[in-house]
Amino acid sequence: MEIRQPAWWDGDSQYHPAPHHEPVSKFEKKLTEGSFVVTCELVPPLSSDYASLKNKITKLTNIVDAINITDSASAIPRLSPMTCAIEMLELGIEPILQMAARDRTRLSLQSDLIGASASGIRNILLITGDHPNKGKKPFSKMDIWDYDSIQAAWIARKLRDEQIYLDGRKVSNPPSYFIGSAASPNASEPRYQAIRMEKKINAGTQFFQTNLIFDKARFESYLEALDKRNLLGKMHLIAGITAIRSINAAKFMNDLPGIEVPDKIIKRLLSAKDIKKEGYLICLELIGKIRSLPGIQGIHFMAIDDPESIKSLIVDSHLKN
Repeated sequence: MEIRQPAWWDGDSQYHPAPHHEPVSKFEKKLTEGSFVVTCELVPPLSSDYASLKNKITKLTNIVDAINITDSASAIPRLSPMTCAIEMLELGIEPILQMAARDRTRLSLQSDLIGASASGIRNILLITGDHPNKGKKPFSKMDIWDYDSIQAAWIARKLRDEQIYLDGRKVSNPPSYFIGSAASPNASEPRYQAIRMEKKINAGTQFFQTNLIFDKARFESYLEALDKRNLLGKMHLIAGITAIRSINAAKFMNDLPGIEVPDKIIKRLLSAKDIKKEGYLICLELIGKIRSLPGIQGIHFMAIDDPESIKSLIVDSHLKN
């Protein structure tokens, strides 16, 4: 992938805050009011059967503030996240719709942004997407991957705030949504990740959900790098958390880009009589340490497929009264 500064992209280094407006979703309203939010992610099913997904969504109603619907994570095709998000709206809970640049041209991204808004979806998370070689053969070609998550946020902001398509046509009824992006504190040195986050904020990102955090000290270094660039007051930051269920799961996470499970956690799990229980306790401890850090406005539960486990973590960590 060689996309850096494509000729069609008129992005710049200036901060573009959203115009003054009433929050477009309950999720945005809570964040702008300073509330501490709780979100989680659900992976769409491999089939067209809604039953299992609906069951999970129903169990999380009134437990979390919004649910992310992943978009073919790990380059594995699944039920359309847009379809799942619409189903979620009908069940009475707010979705955060993920959209991967990997699978969309500039044309289809703009269509999906308009379509999501027209369907009542108000929270979107724009990501570059896992490389196709992370999935199964035969791998998709990379021919259409002509922009990344930064440019996706810029396209979304132009549609909403300037009311124009990339080709210059006016949008008579502009879309309405809360723009989110992913943050990866451990992908490289904090100062480099802070620069990337600033580019996303300048493009139009209003909230971030981070990749999984396991090291408080390193995460604090990341927050300090953000603060040095005066970024903490320009967006809402939600920290990614999970409960490790096995040694194999910990090793798998360590092989994923942007995730690092410290040796001290691996050793602690290996010495535990009950690894699953120990992983749960580690998760609770991390929530307690991270929730009070400056700039953190929420916890995002990732890689937990069981709604009951998410509910237990929320209750035991006192994230919700």
